[in-house]
Amino acid sequence: MSKTPRPSSLIVSISGLRGVVGESLTPDTVLKYANAFAKFSGRKKIVIGRDGRYHGQMLAEVLAGTLAANGCDVVDIGVCPTPTVQLAAEHSDAVGGIAVTASHNPMEWNGLKFINSDGVFLDGAENQKMWKLLDAEAEYAPFGSTGKIVHDDFFLRDHIRRVLAIKSVDVEAIRRRHFRVVVDCVNAGGAVVVPELLNELGCDVIRMNCETTGRFPRKPEPIPENLKEVMERVKLEKADLGIVVDPDVDRLVLITEKGEPFGEEYTIAQAVKFIFSKTPVEKRVAAVNLSTTRAVDVVAKSLGGKVHRSPVGEINVVKKMKKVGAVIGGEGSGGVILPEVHYGRDALVGIVITLQHLLEFGGTLSGLKASMPQFEIVKMRIDLGKKNADKVIEAIRKTYSKFDTNSDDGLKIDAPDYWIHLRKSNTEPIIRVIAEAASRKDAEARATEVVRLVEKLGRPGRS
Repeated sequence: MSKTPRPSSLIVSISGLRGVVGESLTPDTVLKYANAFAKFSGRKKIVIGRDGRYHGQMLAEVLAGTLAANGCDVVDIGVCPTPTVQLAAEHSDAVGGIAVTASHNPMEWNGLKFINSDGVFLDGAENQKMWKLLDAEAEYAPFGSTGKIVHDDFFLRDHIRRVLAIKSVDVEAIRRRHFRVVVDCVNAGGAVVVPELLNELGCDVIRMNCETTGRFPRKPEPIPENLKEVMERVKLEKADLGIVVDPDVDRLVLITEKGEPFGEEYTIAQAVKFIFSKTPVEKRVAAVNLSTTRAVDVVAKSLGGKVHRSPVGEINVVKKMKKVGAVIGGEGSGGVILPEVHYGRDALVGIVITLQHLLEFGGTLSGLKASMPQFEIVKMRIDLGKKNADKVIEAIRKTYSKFDTNSDDGLKIDAPDYWIHLRKSNTEPIIRVIAEAASRKDAEARATEVVRLVEKLGRPGRS
């Protein structure tokens, strides 16, 4: 298994922190952040959970012990989806939560995601407040005042219960349909809950990589090039669909009965279509990030609804959803957010919505995809060398000034028949380019056009 390039230091962002275990992420790092979060949260009850990586238990024990040493009571859910930790933080007497996860990063990575009492990730201001406490001297609780550590799997069962209670979902009707489903949980957090959810829904479940060994049998990012085996298995088993989740179960990827990718972008698009169809017209409002497919906008418009855009990042989408009163939201990477359940990307929510939508559609998953507006997305990168990223983006903005542009998150260029989104990396001298058009050829041409423009900006250091 090839490995991604490793950064020389810890990656810290609004989404938490990630690093390679034993290199940029060590027990000392966990201790430092646990001390800061304990102080940030007022030294009260904290929920923790982990995505199942084989080294996650070691880090979770360091985390739990440090929180308890600070006087925090700790509820340890164990191996679970990150959205389960979010739900537990929201619907218990805890004041926050921490998920031990590196999301879709390779197996040697791990990290921490910090959650507030509302069950959502810390926003920019909250992160800044916590980061200021990182270098403060530890203030451990005296004898008799240390916190208690308890293990509780109630929240896993409660997560399933809340998802099955979605108002627009007819659980009994889904059970009568007996969907045949291949499910791949990459031997991580999804293994403890996704097959159980599907069993509750009366599905004939064919399991792949559904053990909690934390040792990934393939690259964990659920993109087509990493999913060839599950795509073949769907065809072999004559299944109605395939379901793939990433290690911490916030992303949902669907495979059609033909063994073809449904497309992560279309996970949220079809979910918006379904939820809008069950929502009064005046309340049909959605929020997605700037890099999410235009198919969402076309679907919303056809149903008399409206779509709002936010910068990339779950907390940014959530804040936009709350501001505009969205009934659904998410990101093009396969994350669905349904406020009826909670404000967090949740593959379990996406699974139930998809099965109900497919049931009511009455056809195949490939047929459902064909009924959606058709767009293609291409992703490229610009290696900057010594060029200044901000100057490069400004030069591109001037070149495309005749089109609508948005600078909330890098640069988004909206043309009538395509869009381009450029975002600079915080860890590498690159700019990520995402382009969408009606065909893959056109999308590639638009992205390549931008890459070539940057190449013409002058010698390195003079852009």
